[in-house]
Amino acid sequence: MLDRLCTTEGSRTARRLAAVLSAAALAVPLLTLATPAEAATGPTASVSLGDSYISGEAGRWQGSSDTTGGSRDGTDRAWTGSGYDATRVYGSTFASGCDRSDSAEIRTARIAQTQINLACSGATTANIFRAANGGQSLKGEAPQADQLATVAAQNNVKLITLSIGGNDLGFADVITTCAEDYLIWGSSCRDDEQSAIDSAMPDAMAGVAKSIDEIRAVMSAAGYAQGDYRLVLQSYPSPIPRSSEMRYPESGWTRANTGGCPFWDTDADWARDSMTAQVSSALARVAADKGVQFLDLRDTLQGREVCSTSTSLASPSHKPSATTSEWARFVDAGLSASQGTTQESMHPNYYGQLALGRCLALLYATSGGNYACGNTAGRDASGMYLTAE
Repeated sequence: MLDRLCTTEGSRTARRLAAVLSAAALAVPLLTLATPAEAATGPTASVSLGDSYISGEAGRWQGSSDTTGGSRDGTDRAWTGSGYDATRVYGSTFASGCDRSDSAEIRTARIAQTQINLACSGATTANIFRAANGGQSLKGEAPQADQLATVAAQNNVKLITLSIGGNDLGFADVITTCAEDYLIWGSSCRDDEQSAIDSAMPDAMAGVAKSIDEIRAVMSAAGYAQGDYRLVLQSYPSPIPRSSEMRYPESGWTRANTGGCPFWDTDADWARDSMTAQVSSALARVAADKGVQFLDLRDTLQGREVCSTSTSLASPSHKPSATTSEWARFVDAGLSASQGTTQESMHPNYYGQLALGRCLALLYATSGGNYACGNTAGRDASGMYLTAE
């Protein structure tokens, strides 16, 4: 706990006491409003806002297996020994579909005394804005900036990490269309989906910029100066490899029925090396314009993606491993194995989230600047490293 008796902290405490009164009317799930005394001595906190890539979607799975029953060869963390209980991983948020997992990066990074995950699977930028400024509720929860107001009053927030924009760009539609084109139509999705991404990009990035403004406005109203906390915008990792690194051939059905990566070579190359890079670059420009730190995750899962030649499925004789298993969740639809929920598809899994948590911890240890995060072949999350950009 920082010394609250120093002059700077004293002035901030006074501002926070006033902010508690304005935050009192906001309803935040699972949070009880603090008294002024508690707000003045609240714990240090790191907070995550945004969508499924930071909420912890797919944290249920450690590696992948095409086995349908039991523990799915040890990959299903929801296995109880006699059935499945996804609340063991996602807690009460499994019912709503926000899917905040116990392995979400904000939890495993362990940067502050308390970690508060406000992100929700399916969120768009409109779910970040304050309700008074056009924000929208999602899955029974208030806009995330409004939730942040209460968090900021109760705690000494040191880090806010934001992952948003993917749903504004239609990531789910891209995955669905490309998978259907492989499974049903026998045609490439690349050209049409590139046009869709290009059309959605301006509004999506404007929404990301506004989200940053909304977060700063909330923190200012809660008595924080911009130097009192760090705000990080992160990009998205690719969950699939380029075609040259696919362990299943393009012909036949093993990509769909065994590996869960139903994409044509040309579409995999586009998604891995073009779309992911385009989105990361656009987010980097927003971060630069708004003066926030940027964490580039485009290559974080390199060699650990679904169907990568460097990984393998778990089996009865080959248990899941952080060094040999996939770090992302396969596309469940169309597989011979029916497991979990389809919304978990194409997200970093348990191992991937541990890696992302390590990336965030490494970034917070820097004095500033923008970085890309990568992994070391043959190592678990302890092998993550940063490269300055």
